[in-house]
Amino acid sequence: MSQFDVVVIGAGPGGYVAAIRAAQLGFKTACIDAGVNKAGDAPALGGTCLNVGCIPSKALLQSSENYHAAQHDFAEHGIDVSVNAFDAKKMIARKDGIVTKLTSGIGFLFKKNKVESLFGKGSFVGKNGDLWQIEVDNNGTKQVIEAKHVIVATGSVPRPLPIAPVDNINILDNEGALNLNAVPARLGVIGSGVIGLEMGSVWKRLGSEVTILEAAPAFMAAADQQVAKEAFKIFTKEQGLKIELGVAIESVNNGKGGVTVKYAVNGEQRSEAFDKLIVAIGRVPNTAGLNAEAVGLEKDERGFIKVDDDCRTNLPNVWAIGDVVRGPMLAHKASEEGVIVAERIDGQLPHFDFNTVPWVIYTHPEIAWVGKTEEQLKAEGVAYKKGQSGFAANGRALGLGAAQGFVKILSAADSDRILGVHIIGPMASELIAEAVVSMEFSASAEDIGRIIHAHPTLSEVLHEAALAADKRALHG
Repeated sequence: MSQFDVVVIGAGPGGYVAAIRAAQLGFKTACIDAGVNKAGDAPALGGTCLNVGCIPSKALLQSSENYHAAQHDFAEHGIDVSVNAFDAKKMIARKDGIVTKLTSGIGFLFKKNKVESLFGKGSFVGKNGDLWQIEVDNNGTKQVIEAKHVIVATGSVPRPLPIAPVDNINILDNEGALNLNAVPARLGVIGSGVIGLEMGSVWKRLGSEVTILEAAPAFMAAADQQVAKEAFKIFTKEQGLKIELGVAIESVNNGKGGVTVKYAVNGEQRSEAFDKLIVAIGRVPNTAGLNAEAVGLEKDERGFIKVDDDCRTNLPNVWAIGDVVRGPMLAHKASEEGVIVAERIDGQLPHFDFNTVPWVIYTHPEIAWVGKTEEQLKAEGVAYKKGQSGFAANGRALGLGAAQGFVKILSAADSDRILGVHIIGPMASELIAEAVVSMEFSASAEDIGRIIHAHPTLSEVLHEAALAADKRALHG
């Protein structure tokens, strides 16, 4: 029976990073994963993120943005092009190529770092002294391995909507939404979270008439509401997305001709017919098949594995990270937890601050934030200052033809320490990194205001917002 110092169950962004870091620290490490490629004929590492989540969605977003720019924006630059056709199959093939390249790369990294990759489903069997016994089930071919430490990194799965069972033909989850080979004339989306907004944006730009149905009364409730209101205005009035809030779905009929959804808004009965329907109402922790109950691995009332601040479970030498535990379901959060757990096993004392985890929505314009929202600070009774600057007067943004949005910095009224940064605008996903670094080093708004930012760059808007927090903005 093979024995390991560390066994990781799951090879998503949390699991594969944890395995690599553990191996770097000198531990004999194995990583168990049952993921398969799109064709279903070969293993595929990387979990949801690389295979059917973060990476493929960004590839489609870029393709759709290029198509939209060729149709609507190039003429302004003096470029005369005629777009006669769009090949959805070719776009999907490009996306698949990117996914294959990255998932194959993880296999290379495992070999480089001497991580043993085991294909199959991992589950707890029990204990043999101080060692945990883990079964690896490869389509019925089973083996049992032993490990001193086990890291559970099994991720999450789409939250089901019982009245709209996914068949990935007419009713789609995130995977089905990433593999449409033709542009649907009418696309419905249930849920206005990250997946719903990003996928809705992709197919809207490619020609679909898109309707997003959201149960919550507020749009993007987790974001700063000033940003959310600006985003709603841009998405609906300028980009033509139809977004309904406060929706109560009553029935979903999946027929040969498409999908009919009946719902109510403020008591008013409505019905919409769609060619395709995406169900994107969130995700739930994936603990099925772990045999957690047999070994007493504790979960909370929502199905998350219970962990302490260091990702330790209630079982000795069993850890859990990523989407399967508390905190935001974000790939970069999972990866950082993977590193931290490997280093904790090594006796090190790394830290993790949930308040400095950045959030990004890759719509157009992009949305990103870190730290507290203005609503949270008000609710907590925290005295704060606000500095804000828009992209409309930024030379780089104007040159890019992407001058929508703004940057908002919130800092403590007494110390000026940065409490939150919120961005809607071009390359917000990249700009937020400066804010994250600043908050990690407990910087003040004045610190950003005193740093020289290259000109002309988009980062100057962040600089200007920092100056505005101290009422000394130079360009606004």
